[in-house]
Amino acid sequence: MTGTMRALVLHQHGELDTLRVEERPRPVADAGHVVVRVGASSFNYHDVFTVRGMPGIKVPMPVIIGLDLAGTVADVGEDVAGWAVGDRVLVNPIYPGKGLMGEMLDGGMAEYCRASAKQLIRMPDGVSFADAASLPVAYGTAHRMLVTHRTVKAGDTVLVLGASGGVGTGCVLLAKQLGAHVVACAGSDEKCRRMLEIGADEAIDYTKVDFSRWAVERFGKPQRRTHEGGVDVVVNFTGGDTWQPSLKCLKRGGKLLVCGATAGYDPKEDLRYIWSFELQIIGSNSFYDEDLKALLEMTRTGAMRPLVDTVLPLDRAAEGLALIRDRKVIGKVVVAP
Repeated sequence: MTGTMRALVLHQHGELDTLRVEERPRPVADAGHVVVRVGASSFNYHDVFTVRGMPGIKVPMPVIIGLDLAGTVADVGEDVAGWAVGDRVLVNPIYPGKGLMGEMLDGGMAEYCRASAKQLIRMPDGVSFADAASLPVAYGTAHRMLVTHRTVKAGDTVLVLGASGGVGTGCVLLAKQLGAHVVACAGSDEKCRRMLEIGADEAIDYTKVDFSRWAVERFGKPQRRTHEGGVDVVVNFTGGDTWQPSLKCLKRGGKLLVCGATAGYDPKEDLRYIWSFELQIIGSNSFYDEDLKALLEMTRTGAMRPLVDTVLPLDRAAEGLALIRDRKVIGKVVVAP
């Protein structure tokens, strides 16, 4: 089917005012691909980086941004088996052999989106498009880091930095599912209150309190010869000035989990803490279909539901990304085109 559609398009790197909602050709379902009528798409902080530009990554422009999307199959191309018009699908944002949708090729902030049939994951009945579209990058990353890699177990004390964002809320919810005692670190009293409401056992405002000192006072000073004091796990995807304090509040044998560096990828380091306390620095990258299928099932059963802060129409999508940039959200910003 031919025609046009509306989409949020990036023509050049810069700030968010470079984004425009405009008419674009509707994509075609060529061989091996489908066209999805987008029911919902969600933003991630990665979209801010895409708009601004990232060293070493050449984004082909113009490009429709937006990594995460869920919707209904509208057209099916040749050689596509197992999928039919009307199927409800979640799209894994990683396009085979090319990279992320919304970055290396057109993404989900549009009325329609072309995707490889290999990216499709069937949505269970009872899961909304908004909930499904909230999952891939943020919750998929959190699931792989905590669950797939088996880094958190029942009884652990887990301190989550940046807890009120997409990955952060995913870590809070999943750590609670695993039976951990969760400390959420967020940037305001309101965000801390919301973290307690979704299940965090304790919450601290890192703009008012030094989280590392707080953890040492609350759980004891880590001991080199025993496993007393400190926390078992720190989730740190911010980097920057938070990296060294994270090392200082971990107990002997503790784990520092990292899946990003939103505040700086080259932080000050102190190797003495790593060897003296036998710390484990565990990296986790991306997500896979197994993570997304597990999260869809958890959402279906009610074991976990992604935290959605705001749902906006496509015309106001750039406003939603500004909320992400300015860290004024608690959870996910979803666009329903």
